Amino acid sequence: MFGCLVAGRLVQTDAQQVASDKFVFNLADYENVNHVVVFMLGTVPFPAGMGGAVYFSFPDPSVGQVWQLLGFITNEKPSAIFKISGLKAGEGGAHPFGMMTAPQAPSMAQVGVSVEALDQLAQQTPVSSAAVSTMDSFTQFTQKMLESLYNFTSSFALSQSQMTPNPSEMYVPASSILKWYENFQRRMVQNPNFWKT
Repeated sequence: MFGCLVAGRLVQTDAQQVASDKFVFNLADYENVNHVVVFMLGTVPFPAGMGGAVYFSFPDPSVGQVWQLLGFITNEKPSAIFKISGLKAGEGGAHPFGMMTAPQAPSMAQVGVSVEALDQLAQQTPVSSAAVSTMDSFTQFTQKMLESLYNFTSSFALSQSQMTPNPSEMYVPASSILKWYENFQRRMVQNPNFWKT
């Protein structure tokens, strides 16, 4: 029914069923994993009105097993990528796995899928650090470049009282660079390809 791909490793399709509506994948060496992909195999769809809440659990010696909601998959959204490298202890919350977790080795993490009603999934809030950016790399590069230009030019900023007249030098007010930066960023959000026209 489900599969789990740990970035750079083999695909797992052997989920352990721990309840009629709950499945778990074991992740060895989870400390060296940045992202996981959870997906439906295409063999068995979710029942009508249902989807799968995706949780991540890692062993924490101080509080025991910690479960954190990463997000969800549905028949309409059959796969999702989650970042697990930034998750921290103590950020877990209520979860449907309770005490019925599968046996877990001390250095073993788990990805769990809980089959739940779609309206319940819509009301849940995943941990924010698990979200993977949906911006393409060009948009990300452009935003970083804009920030870099603004930060670089701002490092040369002088107040009018600090300026010494130099007829061969041209000065641009920092406010005009900031205005350009904000306008360019706004246009990128509205249409990342606006610069092609």
